[in-house]
Amino acid sequence: MNVQVTGHHVEITPALREYVTGKMERLERHLGQMLEAHVILNVEKERNQAEARIEVAGATLFADATTDDMYAAIDALVDKLDSQAKKHKDKSNDHHAASARRAERPA
Repeated sequence: MNVQVTGHHVEITPALREYVTGKMERLERHLGQMLEAHVILNVEKERNQAEARIEVAGATLFADATTDDMYAAIDALVDKLDSQAKKHKDKSNDHHAASARRAERPA
């Protein structure tokens, strides 16, 4: 997994980069192999914003979150992406094949 972390008006410290990378690895359990993830961290006055774009097979997931704390914004961002990843995984699974196999079983 390739995770790029970019900062606008904020310095990306090694601790912040490690935190983002660790949180993004949580998404791999739902998505399997992520191709690329790009996270942008932005600070404007008292607002801390985190946004991410993730390239997966067959789709691009995007989410953003804004809070007073950067770490809370990253947590909210990953929660949103996790929800999207679950939805994407369910859509990519073929649920009709299982019901067709049950219908073909002899009684």
